[in-house]
Amino acid sequence: MFSAPLGDGAELCPLEPWQAAELAAYTDRVRGHLAPWLPWAHTVTDTASARAFLQRYADKQAADEGRIYGIRQDGELVGGMLFRLFSASEGSCELGAWLAPGAQGRGLVTTAARRMVDWAVGVRGLARIEWLVSPDNGPSIAVAQRLGMTHEGTLRSVFSMGGRRHDLQVWALLAHEWQAAAGNGAGG
Repeated sequence: MFSAPLGDGAELCPLEPWQAAELAAYTDRVRGHLAPWLPWAHTVTDTASARAFLQRYADKQAADEGRIYGIRQDGELVGGMLFRLFSASEGSCELGAWLAPGAQGRGLVTTAARRMVDWAVGVRGLARIEWLVSPDNGPSIAVAQRLGMTHEGTLRSVFSMGGRRHDLQVWALLAHEWQAAAGNGAGG
């Protein structure tokens, strides 16, 4: 998957270490919006830390254990998607997403997530796609619902960020559910 069109001048494309300055500048612009939900929004503070973050994903991709993509609107970085975890041997992965406030409401994350699920299930043969989200993040929960995911439960007090403990909801989609929805025109 090199890049995938998302419609109306938007595309999903790899985000690589050489783009660290762009990611650092983007994160600075939208940090207040991302920080309540994403631990990396606290640690990507300059080009060097952005490069280290992106290099971790380049290394994950080389090991077939994760990938990171930018969402671009007319060439400008407005968000991103990632396979935070990816295990072909286990047949499962975890998707994650972020988007600048000005790019919300256009279906970019939902469309990008569909492309990634299509690839994970259709090309790589994965059986399970997970989406972990704060119970307070309504827009992200809405994406999980639009993808046809099932809320499987809540991990209570699972990690610390910003001086407090956070819960995470686990949403998941199984390959046969995705394929059935695609066959009915509702999914992938």
